[in-house]
Amino acid sequence: MATVDQERGVGNGKNRGNSYYQSSSPYYVENDEKHWTSWLVPMFVVANVAFFVVVMYVNNCPKNNLGFEGRCVARFLGRLSFQPLKENPLFGPSADTLEKLGALKWEEIVHGNQGWRLITCIWLHAGVIHLLANMLSLVFIGIRLEQQFGFIRVGLIYLLSGLGGSILSALFIQSGISVGASGALFGLLGAMLSELLTNWTIYTNKAAALITLVIIIAINLAVGILPHVDNFAHIGGFLTGFLLGFVLLLRPQFGWVGRSNLPAGAPVKSKHKAYQYVFWVIAVVLLIAGFSVGLVMLFRGENGNEHCSWCHYLSCVPTSKWHCGN
Repeated sequence: MATVDQERGVGNGKNRGNSYYQSSSPYYVENDEKHWTSWLVPMFVVANVAFFVVVMYVNNCPKNNLGFEGRCVARFLGRLSFQPLKENPLFGPSADTLEKLGALKWEEIVHGNQGWRLITCIWLHAGVIHLLANMLSLVFIGIRLEQQFGFIRVGLIYLLSGLGGSILSALFIQSGISVGASGALFGLLGAMLSELLTNWTIYTNKAAALITLVIIIAINLAVGILPHVDNFAHIGGFLTGFLLGFVLLLRPQFGWVGRSNLPAGAPVKSKHKAYQYVFWVIAVVLLIAGFSVGLVMLFRGENGNEHCSWCHYLSCVPTSKWHCGN
């Protein structure tokens, strides 16, 4: 991508009654409750691919490329061909096209009253490589979550996490543009982590599951310190999804049985543990506060870097091999 652009680059046991058992995956818990058929996540993939085709059609490299950076790539594709690799090494459109079609740009949001860019940027990608990486991650993470928790909860986590990532990105990156679904994807990762924590009692391989998931998240966040990668979108999406997981992905504690399935007069065990309710309340308060403060700061035109002098290192760490500029 051009230097001004930012991409968002990602015990076995028997089932008795309503009790839970764990499959071969440390993150996947099965029970006799309803399992959903995943259709929303595949639709998200189709929508992202369709948007990318539309972007490339509008981009029309053969007509709009002035030749300063070289010739269009894959010219046999006609108006769907890619910008020169010197301009966009990810095999995609120009920055101008992305901006025109809804990329995240602080100036347009604050001074142009174009708040819709906080949402549209989630559906745009900088190139084929960017799109493939994000869609493979979405399929790998999202389908399993949707099968367990249904399309409504997973859809809400995906969209709200993308919005949270966009808000944090716009607060700290106020030059250039940003596109990509990575904030929403990090939200799904964050939700997986909080789901593991809040439903701790129904897992057996708890430590292994937690360590594995934390390593995966840490590696993906570490990639975000490279130049031209919008790690603020990753962090914002992750934090949003992490909090939403406590709110939306609660499961009954181990051994809980509904009143209708109990003999008459049998004591009823609480459906959730006390700490789950505590996590739920804290998460709701933090979500409301975070979105409120973030949106107010954004539309007042404030720069997050003025309130946090070191935060820019979260998105890019300068080395002898590259510099971060602004």
